[in-house]
Amino acid sequence: MTFPHSVVTATGFWLSVVAGSLMLTPRTVVAEWTIGDPIVTYWAGPGYDGMVPLTDAVARQMVELGINLVWTGTAAEVDLAGRHGLRALYQNRSILLPKYLDDPALRSQIDVTVKELRGKPALYAYHIVDEPPATRFEELGRLVAYLREQDPDHLSRINLFPSNVEPPTMGAPDYSTYLNDFCRIVRPSLLSYDFYQFHTTYDHPTYLESLGIIATKAKTMSVPFMSFVQASKWAPDIRVPNGNEVRYLVYTTLAHGAQGIGYYVWWWPNHEGGIVDSQGKPTAIYDTLKAVNREFVAIARQSRKWKPIGPFLKGYRPGKLPPGTTALPSHSSFDIQSIPNDQTFHYGVNYGQPLRGVLFGFFGKNSSTLKDATAAVVVNLDYSVGKTYTIKGPGNLSVFNATTGEWRAAWQDSVTVDLPPGGGVLVGLTSAAPY
Repeated sequence: MTFPHSVVTATGFWLSVVAGSLMLTPRTVVAEWTIGDPIVTYWAGPGYDGMVPLTDAVARQMVELGINLVWTGTAAEVDLAGRHGLRALYQNRSILLPKYLDDPALRSQIDVTVKELRGKPALYAYHIVDEPPATRFEELGRLVAYLREQDPDHLSRINLFPSNVEPPTMGAPDYSTYLNDFCRIVRPSLLSYDFYQFHTTYDHPTYLESLGIIATKAKTMSVPFMSFVQASKWAPDIRVPNGNEVRYLVYTTLAHGAQGIGYYVWWWPNHEGGIVDSQGKPTAIYDTLKAVNREFVAIARQSRKWKPIGPFLKGYRPGKLPPGTTALPSHSSFDIQSIPNDQTFHYGVNYGQPLRGVLFGFFGKNSSTLKDATAAVVVNLDYSVGKTYTIKGPGNLSVFNATTGEWRAAWQDSVTVDLPPGGGVLVGLTSAAPY
């Protein structure tokens, strides 16, 4: 994402894709990279080009917060990250350039850089470029393919435009073409995007729809995905999210099967909120993030042991749901019967209600149909108040404790849970829970 925030408008979201497969052509794809632990990261902040360097003190703060992927700009910073058990995202805007491939002398600079970095245990990915138009896909594809040849164990990350930009800016007739062409040419191993939900007087109405688009694309490609979520304010009609709202963003992302979460921003000039202020002092959401970051990793580790089935929403009248969402069928084997489908979602230009009801994100062991669901991430969409619900399942249920990382058997087909504002829980059939 370039700064200032010129492309991502107040009503849009920003999308990024991380590429990590070996071959560029669609005929042969050999993925050398694996995601490892679910990703928790940030945009801007320490190690980012133009920001303060990564230091031991900052690295300790990252560990405290549950961050596990950090920006780095030098080999020394990559090593520093590794000493603290952190993974490094390497960025160099002067060397990792497509045009360097056509000049042997310049290409040697890429070779020297990669040779220096590729053997470092902490290296996780190379950051290439932000928001390229479709007219650049071929040249960027060449660079990504070259880096894969030189270092197939690490990702080459390219951040894409958000879907709300005008076609001339994208260099494609529509966003679907833009996204599909990029994925076809670059063959990403991790799909990543960003959505900025919270405005001064409304919540963006297509938040869940956008999550569904990315999750569906990732499922179709059989790759993991991640989401960058809002943690700051940068424009008059954007608001700083509070801890409950950030928790809501994390758990709705989990319900769609994400394997990564990132925050915009750590800190950046002319932004309010963020994770820390300009002096590195924690902001109001810091303590919430310390908890939910670890919960995210713990639940994502569990959910990836199954196949994602998809999200379903309960609480809205038929035909009156938020855009792009699907109502929980009456025959669903997982349900909360006390929630009536009596709400109507109203929205229009620059207007959207806060979501209510419950989001079910289903997973199954061997199938992708709802009837075969064996587990669910259940999310309280009301980020203003906690709720107590009794979840009913198709057999004896177990509940996952995201703090301890342990499953607890309920020995019955229903379980009562207390969900904090915007919070959620992972439940599953005891017979299918990966103890």
